[in-house]
Amino acid sequence: MPSVRRVALVTGANRGLGLAISTLLHESGHRVVLAARDGADAREAARGLGGSATWAALDVTDEDSVKAAAGRVGPVDILVNNAGVLLDTGLPTSAVPPALVEQTLAVNLLGSWRVTQVFLPGMVRAGWGRVVMVSSGTGSFANGLFPKTPAYAVSKTALNALTVLLATETAGSGVLVNAVNPGLVRTRMRPDAERLPEEAAADVVWAATLADGSPTGVFFRHRRPADW
Repeated sequence: MPSVRRVALVTGANRGLGLAISTLLHESGHRVVLAARDGADAREAARGLGGSATWAALDVTDEDSVKAAAGRVGPVDILVNNAGVLLDTGLPTSAVPPALVEQTLAVNLLGSWRVTQVFLPGMVRAGWGRVVMVSSGTGSFANGLFPKTPAYAVSKTALNALTVLLATETAGSGVLVNAVNPGLVRTRMRPDAERLPEEAAADVVWAATLADGSPTGVFFRHRRPADW
């Protein structure tokens, strides 16, 4: 059991990496809220964990949905922005349909931004909080932006920028805002990947439970700071 039992909300928690993150937080003794666009899926996933695990229907692209979920859930201590989409594999930057770019940004960037705006003020008031953005090496200038998924790469680059801005805003408040590059994870999005969700989840949960005084505004890879 952790020394302090926290309330953690994970978006996109009904399967894949989100479910693995939720499971590990739950097994660590925290009270986990599994959030997903489809409430039935979220409820089923929470039932699978049992115990104190609860669920919320939360569509990160819908402001009313996010606010309604927050009203039911109440304040949280840990927020993991995991929900994401990959819609443009193999499309060139010069020809990717703008509609796909808009859909990608709506979830991967604006969704995380919207959810954080709703839950972050409560963390600041409480003087403690952890926000983790599940990012990607495809959006890292140090790695080299990945040209075969242009909308996805741009969305993760922007998510990294959002991480830094929020960390700067909340510096000294007791809230840490960081991003994690989990690597290629074997999920429905990337069924060919070698890394198991449970392995990647351990890195995300590590960032979500950092001790007071730990770094904020950092891009982590394998629990070490990485270049943006």
